[in-house]
Amino acid sequence: MLGRRSVFLIGPMGSGKSAVGRQLARMLDAPFYDSDAEVERRTGVDISYIFEKEGEARFRQREREAIDALTSIEPVVLATGGGAVLLEENRRCLSERGCVVYLEASVEQQVHRVRHARHRPLLLNVDPEAKLRELMSERASLYVGIADLTVSTDGRKVQSVADEVLRGLKLRSTTYTAPGR
Repeated sequence: MLGRRSVFLIGPMGSGKSAVGRQLARMLDAPFYDSDAEVERRTGVDISYIFEKEGEARFRQREREAIDALTSIEPVVLATGGGAVLLEENRRCLSERGCVVYLEASVEQQVHRVRHARHRPLLLNVDPEAKLRELMSERASLYVGIADLTVSTDGRKVQSVADEVLRGLKLRSTTYTAPGR
């Protein structure tokens, strides 16, 4: 655990993982990756297409491969997809290879943030609020179970959340070493 220099952001869709991750990476002078974007880069198609043509199980397998590769980079700031915690292999990679930060967001905040999104396959043709509640009931304990740090993002600006994450990482300096330090 000592000397971990990578930060892995977990949490539900709409919690701000990508936006906070990009800002945090700038603050830490570390590369930023998004596991969903990596899956799209590797396959040459968007995630909605993978879900439609191959199903969620195949997407999760592709996501697992991307997370395994991206968590091997050090240092790195990695934003994971909301369902990345579903696979035990992903939880193990994240827990063992860096500091895991759970960006917590209420279902109401998630609904507000994703209301116009067209690229969220799990929200297609369903009541978004009901689906987000269902996903949180399935995943909340998994997020909490592997988190080294939890930061609420409700009603907050990206910079404020990134600042709090950085403060939290510094307080946990026995398990996190900032890049270049």
